[in-house]
Amino acid sequence: MGVTRLKRKDRKNKTTSRLEVQFLKLATNLEYGSRSAESKHSQITKNNEALAKAIAAK
Repeated sequence: MGVTRLKRKDRKNKTTSRLEVQFLKLATNLEYGSRSAESKHSQITKNNEALAKAIAAK
């Protein structure tokens, strides 16, 4: 049985859907008090602290 190639449209859809799933996994909101709380060493936490300081300095 031969291997069939995907048509260009199907290859594009496969790649696009994979990237969308990856983006959605990264973009999930973490709620306060949840077991999936952001680590204090994560870049997102550091960015939020920097933003809070910048707003407080105004």
